[in-house]
Amino acid sequence: MSAAAARVEGRTFLTRPPAGATRSVRDDLQIVTDMVTAGSRVLDIGCGDGTLLGQLARTKDVDGRGIEIDRAGVNASVTNGLPVIQGDADTDLGFYPADSFDYVILSRTLQATRDPRGVLLQLVRIGRRAIVSFPNFGYWRIRLALLTRGRMPVTGLLDDPWHATPNIHLCTIADFLDLCAKLNIGIERAVVLDGYSRPLKAGVHSRRANLFGEQAIFMLSRADA
Repeated sequence: MSAAAARVEGRTFLTRPPAGATRSVRDDLQIVTDMVTAGSRVLDIGCGDGTLLGQLARTKDVDGRGIEIDRAGVNASVTNGLPVIQGDADTDLGFYPADSFDYVILSRTLQATRDPRGVLLQLVRIGRRAIVSFPNFGYWRIRLALLTRGRMPVTGLLDDPWHATPNIHLCTIADFLDLCAKLNIGIERAVVLDGYSRPLKAGVHSRRANLFGEQAIFMLSRADA
C-alpha cells in the first residue's frame, strides 16, 4: 500500500486527492489550514463533503480522517478519495483515545451539537490542539435584525429559517470565551472575521470583536497540557 493510502473498515482510501485535483475553499477554511502544521494527524469532525480535509491533505500532507453525520457528505468524501466515516459528534467521540490526533477540527458545527460543553471537552481530550469555528450570534447585523424586526435573523452564515435550522445552541464570542474559561480550556490563537471574511484587528476579548465579528476561529488546548 502506498503512503497516500489508508485502511478504514477494510477498505482502502486515498489520504490526498489525485494529483492535479483542486477545489476552492472558503476564507475561514483557509485560515484553519494555515493553523495546521504540515504532516500532522488530523481529525475533521463534521467534515461535510471533505473540502477542508482534501485541502489539508493536498497542501499540508496531513494524515487526515473525517467524521460526518450526513450520509451524502460521507459518500461525497469517499468518492473524492478521503477516509471519512459516518458518525455523530455528540455520541461517538468517546471512542477515540486521548491525544490520538495532533489537531481535531470542528468547523461551523459546534452550534449544531446537542451538548457543546461535552463536545469541547472531548475535542481537547482527543487532540493535542482543537480548532473550532462558529458564527457569532452577537454580530451587529443579527442584533439589529432582532431589534428592528423582532424576528430570528437569517444571514449568510445562518441561512435557515428558525423552524428548519440545525443550529440549536447559538452563542456569541463572549459566551464562548466564558465557557472555555469555565472548562479550563486554553486559547492559543483566535481569528475573528467580519462580514466580508476579513480578519478584525480587534482583540478577541474586546467588545468590538463581539460586535463586528461575523464568525470566529479558535485554536484550543487543555490549559494543563
